[in-house]
Amino acid sequence: MTLEEGDDAPTVTAPNQDGDERTLAFEEPTVLYFYPKDDTPGCTVEANQFQRERESYADAGVEVYGVSRDDADSHESFCQQEGLEFDLLADPDAEIADAFGVELRDSGVTARTTFVLADGEVKAVYENVDPDGHARDVLMDALDDGLVTLPE
Repeated sequence: MTLEEGDDAPTVTAPNQDGDERTLAFEEPTVLYFYPKDDTPGCTVEANQFQRERESYADAGVEVYGVSRDDADSHESFCQQEGLEFDLLADPDAEIADAFGVELRDSGVTARTTFVLADGEVKAVYENVDPDGHARDVLMDALDDGLVTLPE
């Protein structure tokens, strides 16, 4: 079952596209988005839009991480090809997906699901995400809900 708003966020550790281990406890505002597969049309749209909004997220003090079951080498290639400057976490055994209760599709890929996290808990969950416009929508919702603020 997918984690819900108000649930404690699990601490997770996984390699990023450079093979560097990242341990996340989600104390600081973070967007963690699960996507099916590197270098596919919808996933490319979503990643590029998070990249385009990267500065706005940074201005609001929000870290962004993408997660899929692809390995670090696949993530590295995808980041280089698309010019992505945020971390993609490798989750080949679906350990992070399991920790968040993200559904695995019949093909073994994760369902497109996004979590907004802060203070060690889930602040918002988006399931069955339409990748086009999602990055902007999540940021606007977080601002509207007072989860983050932009500097004046």
